[in-house]
Amino acid sequence: MTMTDPYNADQEQAGAPMPGRRMDPASAMRTFRSFSETQRTQRMARAGLALFFVLLALYTVRGFLPSLIWGCIFAIASWPLYARARGRWHSRAHQTLLPVLFTLVIALIFIGPLALFGLEAGREAESVLRLLNDARHSGIPLPPWVSRLPYGQQTVETWWNDHLKNPADVSALLGSMNIGQGVKVTQQLGSQVLHRVLLFAFALLTLFFLLKDGDSVIRQSLNVSRRAFGKRGERIALQIIASVHGSVSGLVLVGIGEGMLMGLAYLVAGAPHPFLFGVITAIAAMIPFCALIAISAVAILLVINTGAVLTAIAIILFGIAVILLADHLVRPALIGGSTQLPFLWVLTGILGGAESWSLLGLFVGPAIMAVLHMLWLNWSRARY
Repeated sequence: MTMTDPYNADQEQAGAPMPGRRMDPASAMRTFRSFSETQRTQRMARAGLALFFVLLALYTVRGFLPSLIWGCIFAIASWPLYARARGRWHSRAHQTLLPVLFTLVIALIFIGPLALFGLEAGREAESVLRLLNDARHSGIPLPPWVSRLPYGQQTVETWWNDHLKNPADVSALLGSMNIGQGVKVTQQLGSQVLHRVLLFAFALLTLFFLLKDGDSVIRQSLNVSRRAFGKRGERIALQIIASVHGSVSGLVLVGIGEGMLMGLAYLVAGAPHPFLFGVITAIAAMIPFCALIAISAVAILLVINTGAVLTAIAIILFGIAVILLADHLVRPALIGGSTQLPFLWVLTGILGGAESWSLLGLFVGPAIMAVLHMLWLNWSRARY
């Protein structure tokens, strides 16, 4: 009975030349080509299987992809400061404590304004309920700011007296509202808020693990990039990272600066809730030219409450000056300077990203445009 080596049997089945067997050159060439084609087919099959599972995984976690991307953005933005803090404290306990601390700080940056909004909304809701209760019994009196309107004073006063001054008219107006539809909208809003809270918690969890295992993630990502794309893939990754850093500085930090300046202006002008509207202005200022909406709202409230038209105009003019300075000088220098991206590319990436990806597009859009700009420079460079 003859024993057969299974390895040699596999080679023979695959068409590989057997050691110790003489073959003519033509047969050897045919065998070698058959063996090469078999290997190529196996590589293509493995690549197809890997692509299938990657797409399957993306489809499985598609609902949490925004949270994963947000976690990556938070990690990239905070990594330089985290690496500096980690270099100062080398103990094993800080390997877990520092990621927890940085994750909590990022969470407080977002939870703080939301908590402020919740407190102010609760106070305003109580005032609105009290106003509605009084309106049902005695109507809504004509506010004093109507008498200070430069135009349309008589028209507004006549409409107000016909529709809102009589308690019966106010009760009929409130009774015509669809309470059931309001309850349905409230339920949908609560469900959306709960879903957003879950996504935010998952983004924070992603941030924690990226900070905790950051060195390993960076090393593995570099290995995959070099194996798949070579050195040019690493350049694209560095360009994306630089764009995220520039976007965080140009959008978030500049927006906070605009909000602080305008909040101080609101306080000096005597506007209602200056700190709250300063936070709202800072959030709106993260999108170019959107801060003017918040500033105009504050100016309108200032006119309604105090009748200070000149002060409201001064607020708008000061806000326009701050917006022009931030959006045309500071922001392009921070975002475009880190990636050598022209201002038009920066603005297109921010606005197009915000339209396509909502808030996430403020950071994804400039990163995509930065990579596209780098590829354009490489392809358009003259070669002789």
